[in-house]
Amino acid sequence: MEKENRVIPRILVISEVKKNHILPVTFELAGKAAELARKIEGAVDVLLFYDRLDEPVDSLFQAGADRALLVEDSRLGLFNQEIAVKIGLEVLRRYPAQIVLAAATTSGRTFLPAMAAILHTGLTADCTGLDIEPETGLLLQTRPAIGGNVMATIKTPTHRPQMATVRPRTFPKPVPVQRKGAVEQLELPESCFSSKIVPLSHERISDDYTNIQDLDVVVTGGKGLKKPENFALLEKLAKLLGGGVGATRPTVEAKWIDYPHQVGLSGKVVSPKFYLAAGVSGAVQHLAGMQTAEFIVAINKDPEAGIFKIADIGLCGDLFEILPELIAALEKERGEGR
Repeated sequence: MEKENRVIPRILVISEVKKNHILPVTFELAGKAAELARKIEGAVDVLLFYDRLDEPVDSLFQAGADRALLVEDSRLGLFNQEIAVKIGLEVLRRYPAQIVLAAATTSGRTFLPAMAAILHTGLTADCTGLDIEPETGLLLQTRPAIGGNVMATIKTPTHRPQMATVRPRTFPKPVPVQRKGAVEQLELPESCFSSKIVPLSHERISDDYTNIQDLDVVVTGGKGLKKPENFALLEKLAKLLGGGVGATRPTVEAKWIDYPHQVGLSGKVVSPKFYLAAGVSGAVQHLAGMQTAEFIVAINKDPEAGIFKIADIGLCGDLFEILPELIAALEKERGEGR
């Protein structure tokens, strides 16, 4: 009888919808939330707010969600921090959660800290690991600290909800499991949609920009390239492999390449099927952003370079000799295939 009356602890995943589709990070978080929920005998809710959605929400249940909470309104076309905060707070008021997870994207990093401040609770940003402490049932929130030199595990023992953001591609997308869940279409008060902020427009970074987090192949260059013009080598190789170009923080700070290409703690977390690092030393900050790649090839003249510690194949040599040979071999192979 006591078990029947037990309140089921819930985990709320706040989704992101862009271009009328659910972002992949939502499924990654739903899968991790389901894993956490099993440890606390809980359930997973996913909140989606959007102006239009062009896909069914069944895939959320297959990823681990138990309930989808939908807020549809024409005023949600452009992201508005204040409205996002109000919607999140109203949903939490109606559906109390022990844990709240969101993506550490531009929008997630904007509205979730505001929610945490209003709720007088803590928020751990850019987590690389989440788990449940067996003795207490508390959420263990792990993230790099002190410039990425140590991994800190943070708990929120007295305040609720426990809140965390996670970068896209930090957790693998779960293997779909055939299961069903509940769908609730929410009607929120008009006050949730009032705001002093007026979004005017949004612009793409560039017409040919592709998010490196979405690619199966990433070819990254470090200061070993010596000068910005040598990124052309990586661009050529990436094009042959059907991938994109990544970069280390020092090269971005030196203005050799734009920030959207940066991989690492202060850039993007990528988890491609193939990752090639050329002239990359392997600083902890960079490794944290790419070490979950399925297959890693490293090219560096220094046999002691840290990148070799996690590489599946390490090529110790001059990248200006190795890269042209790789490009020539690929071009020859493509030529033979035509």
